[in-house]
Amino acid sequence: MVGNDYLVTIKTDMGEMKAILFDKTPLHKENFIKLVNEGFYDSLLFHRVIQGFMIQGGDPNSKAAGPQDRLGNGGPGYTIPAEFDTSLFHKKGALSAARLGDQVNPERASSGSQFYIVQGQVVPQATTQLNMQALSQCVTDLRRNDPDNPLNKQLEDAFNEGGDEMFRAKAMELAEELSKATGNKLRMSAKEVEVYTTIGGTPFLDGAYTVFGQVIQGLEVLDQIAAVQTAPGDRPISDVRMFVSVEEMPKAEIAKKYGYTYQ
Repeated sequence: MVGNDYLVTIKTDMGEMKAILFDKTPLHKENFIKLVNEGFYDSLLFHRVIQGFMIQGGDPNSKAAGPQDRLGNGGPGYTIPAEFDTSLFHKKGALSAARLGDQVNPERASSGSQFYIVQGQVVPQATTQLNMQALSQCVTDLRRNDPDNPLNKQLEDAFNEGGDEMFRAKAMELAEELSKATGNKLRMSAKEVEVYTTIGGTPFLDGAYTVFGQVIQGLEVLDQIAAVQTAPGDRPISDVRMFVSVEEMPKAEIAKKYGYTYQ
């Protein structure tokens, strides 16, 4: 383990979270560090909070937002190409890029500034073999993005013959083909099973949103923010502001001080 890395500190009134950014997502890492050094994130809100799911921030419109202002559409005026890596997944504490939906963003490009931190939940062992939510997303993506694919006809025929039950059975039968046709991952690796069944996370987001960092200290702060009272639209009733800084440190020092194991 040689060389330096960047340690990110996210300060809130509820405490601090420390995070690292992945070398495997260089575009996201470089962009996040640039914005932090520019002071872009200072005094922005965690404007969307869903307990058991995630906390989201990074909308520049949130800095001076009134209590009734709708948030979530702001950014720096650019997006970042998706950087998917199967070794990076949505375990608890994952730092991930928000984005517009597939309907208007089929390339799944990331927001230039908005990010979320995964809280998630512990996943039952029985659901780790075939991710049914991911399978459902495969079917949706195929219909939307490749309507003439013959797999759609097979699924339609199954539904017409036997309704929802036969449709689900056919989708499971075609799971590997659906995965290949859409590029969506349906099965977890042994490492993912271990993490998701102990630490928890949001596996149904894997392969759809770029994971570019990880909280390595302060998960209890994440839990406190995720538990705040929210209004309709998932905005906290009392503002939760962030102040973000970054410092360059030797990787060996980060590993020793925070117990982080570099991949």
